[in-house]
Amino acid sequence: MKKVFIITGEVSGDKHASGVVRELLQLNSDIQIEAVGGENLQKAGVKLFHNHDKMGAVGLTPSVILNHFFLGLKIVNYLKNTFKPDLVLLVDYGAFNLSVSKHLKKAGIKTFYFIPPQIWASRKWRLKTMKKNIDKVLTIFPFEGKMYDEAGIKNTYVGHPLVKELPSPADKSEFFKRHNLNPNKKLVSVFPGSRMFEIRFLFNIFQRAAKIIEKKRNDVQFVVSYAANLPDNAFKTDLKTIKGENHALLSVSDALILASGTVALEAALYKTPMIIAYKGPLFFYLVYLLVRSIKKACLVNIITGKDIVPEFLMFDAKAEKIAEKIISILDSEKEKMLQLSGFRETEELLSQKHCVEEAAKIINEELIKEG
Repeated sequence: MKKVFIITGEVSGDKHASGVVRELLQLNSDIQIEAVGGENLQKAGVKLFHNHDKMGAVGLTPSVILNHFFLGLKIVNYLKNTFKPDLVLLVDYGAFNLSVSKHLKKAGIKTFYFIPPQIWASRKWRLKTMKKNIDKVLTIFPFEGKMYDEAGIKNTYVGHPLVKELPSPADKSEFFKRHNLNPNKKLVSVFPGSRMFEIRFLFNIFQRAAKIIEKKRNDVQFVVSYAANLPDNAFKTDLKTIKGENHALLSVSDALILASGTVALEAALYKTPMIIAYKGPLFFYLVYLLVRSIKKACLVNIITGKDIVPEFLMFDAKAEKIAEKIISILDSEKEKMLQLSGFRETEELLSQKHCVEEAAKIINEELIKEG
């Protein structure tokens, strides 16, 4: 019986990995799989070596660093001395997984990386670590392959998991009725982020933008998406809030004000026009300027190589500018069509393959090859 061990660090990685597991077990039921993960992997029939609940902590506090250090040691010792897998699949969670990969390489354990760190965006020196320690990278963006090819790292493009995982658009009339929204007004939804530091730096800007639009227009209503993981006191607002229905809200809105992140890609796949903004501590922004590899922030713009989605970053993240652009999106058919064209191009570039099926097939082929 072949053995596979999976290491994830966050809910999204756990979800994507569980899809790979289901496909892999359909191809080959004679595989024993264990993982560092969460409930998605567990529901897929995987035995959890460790739950990753505490791994989602953000920051460089002594407790976070120590927790990760000792967990890494525990995993490596278990894999070397007890489980002895035929293959380890690292999923996202770059800093931790790249650190573990060094020890896996020394132990002679074959290691694949699914959803690799976004080296194309920043910290290109990580390519050296990837080349030394990773046997194959399963990429999710079509433009990543060139970078890995040039670095001499084996890689295969498997497609992006969101294309197949995203729920169908919500029924707009039912959604409006259930949340007491006015069907005769346009809906602008605000997504201030799912982390407290994002809320701290962005929410007031987004809220002021909404107030500016409200003063100029009486045909617009606003909803703030309250991320399910946030505590109930994360922010205060007199705007309507909806918690835990991100995908439905993305799909029924006329325009979106978003914190930069994967949510922009989700919005694009729902064909909803948007702007993105980002702001953080000045020190971290200066560090980012030093390590970044590209100047674009929105995944739609990066994937297409075009300026499709307006970006308001750091000092440019001003309520007046955001309000002006949202009004323009609502009123200008030309502006909407430009974005929709970019969204269609993005989807075409990402949907050529069924991500988890492709990843499972490649892993199974490797296991068979090893006899």
